[in-house]
Amino acid sequence: MIQLSRTKQTVWDLSRLFESDDDPRINEKRKIIEQKSYAFINKWKDRQDYLEDPDVLKQALDEYEVWLRYYAEGGDEGYYFWLRTQQDQNSPELKAKFNKIEEFSRTIQTDIQFFQLRLAKIPEDRQHTFLEYGGLRDYKHFLARIFAESKYLLSEPEERILNLKAPTSYSNWVRMTSGFLAKEEGEVIAENGKKGIKNFSEIISLMDNKDRKVRASAAKTFNKILGRHSEVAEAEMNSILANKKTDDKLRKISRPDLSRHISDDIDSEVVDALLKSVSRRFDIPSRYYTLKATLMGVKRLKYHERNVEYGNIGKKYSYTESIRLIERVFRELDSEFSDILSEFTGNGQFDVYPGKGKGSGAFCAHRLVSQPTYILLNHTNRLNDVLTLAHELGHGVNNELIRKKQNALNFGTPTSTAEVASTFMEDFVLQEILRKADDETRLAIMVKKLNDDVSTIFRQVACYRFEQELHSEFRQKGYLSKAEIGALFRKHMSAYMGDSVEQSAGSESWWIYWSHIRYFFYVYSYAGGLLISKSLQKSVKEAPLFIDKVKDFLSAGLSDSPKNIFRRLGVDITDNGFWNKGLDEIESLLGKTERLAKHLGKIK
Repeated sequence: MIQLSRTKQTVWDLSRLFESDDDPRINEKRKIIEQKSYAFINKWKDRQDYLEDPDVLKQALDEYEVWLRYYAEGGDEGYYFWLRTQQDQNSPELKAKFNKIEEFSRTIQTDIQFFQLRLAKIPEDRQHTFLEYGGLRDYKHFLARIFAESKYLLSEPEERILNLKAPTSYSNWVRMTSGFLAKEEGEVIAENGKKGIKNFSEIISLMDNKDRKVRASAAKTFNKILGRHSEVAEAEMNSILANKKTDDKLRKISRPDLSRHISDDIDSEVVDALLKSVSRRFDIPSRYYTLKATLMGVKRLKYHERNVEYGNIGKKYSYTESIRLIERVFRELDSEFSDILSEFTGNGQFDVYPGKGKGSGAFCAHRLVSQPTYILLNHTNRLNDVLTLAHELGHGVNNELIRKKQNALNFGTPTSTAEVASTFMEDFVLQEILRKADDETRLAIMVKKLNDDVSTIFRQVACYRFEQELHSEFRQKGYLSKAEIGALFRKHMSAYMGDSVEQSAGSESWWIYWSHIRYFFYVYSYAGGLLISKSLQKSVKEAPLFIDKVKDFLSAGLSDSPKNIFRRLGVDITDNGFWNKGLDEIESLLGKTERLAKHLGKIK
């Protein structure tokens, strides 16, 4: 059990990196980074033998692994000053120091990028030889990922042209729309009942307010703002869709979402199975919204009311209580999980409370495999803070398990499974909280959990299907009006929400501010990560020793594709049955929530 004294350290101890912002070792280590980096660059930049002889490539990759382990991304200095800027975002001195090490690091990165670019150009007939060579076993999937992407790479001059035109054809458009929205303000009814001017993010927050007048006022203003920018968003969306179509045509990419799958190290057949399985179970969110509408005392929820919190969750959880609760849950799952948590608390790897200049939200930070994990929180003793702590600790446990088993080239998680560990731990902690809650609190928490799961899984899959049809329609027609885009958006949102959510006037424009669709087919990863987590949770509940297979998955890092990693565990993630196992968990929670609501007399 974690000792109380250990939880008194609530600010990061960064001494494992540097003792202070002016530690003399900072300059010494920077010189070492420069020396080691250019030793590698100068040794290999003019050589071709490592592209032909697997023995020589093994030597080069061994040396490259050492560089990635200790000297990449500005080394300890880059990590240290990034962490310090998160503790104090208002310090110009820290910003200046971080910018300097970033510039230093970028220069080295530019000079060393030849190495991976040339590996990508190894001829296909030689790639198989490298992949099957026993001496390169530890780097096999690193090479496989590079070779998979290389099929769609153009020549170096052509790639340079695409990079140069990207800002004007893509990123400037996206920044323009988001920038216009971020500057917006509008008059709304505030929580005190008085009208006032709020900024765009505050207006979004007020749409979830428990006071119907407040949220209705915020939604009305929000829709007006979107309407003002609909013409610009129409031009923006058509431009970035055209740019995507051009890039895919040049690269001979067969389907609009394929480039996303390649970059995320996920097979298209896996994503297709996920989409198919979730779409077939849209009755689950439809049932949930029917339940929520009844609990809220209305026949149908307005579109903007989907996320309004039901009930009251008043219990407070101090940081110490939160740590002890999570430690107990971790210990029951596997002692190594609680050991990792104990190390984090004992070594000062949490920055716990809000502070002036400190970054908002929460994150689990790691860079190089040789560096410690640090977790930032803004703990205010709410239920969400306990779950956030469990979520970020999931990432932390994932990092530590990978660190113990993988080399620097395999350190990390693909986007497709990045949220598995975090949601796995979060859900088990929530189940412990539910076990001890009274019925009214339990109902409120269960409705909240269902709301989160519906938004993470069903809403994101509906969004992905919207994106698929959006790209398809654009490529057939050549241009889509805002009305056509809005109709497609409403069609797919309605598909998962069912009849208990009204597709209110203005909802057809909500695609305008949904930033994820500008990054093309990213949203599946939220649904996939949580469903994988749900499936693993169910397996552990059925057979506690399955936790060993969960640990094997969490420690695999980037050493193989998710499909192959799961196959070794006896799981086929291309099978609809796998995804349905996770969906069954959500339907089970929904059934329990409906029965509890009926028991309490909330529904008939």
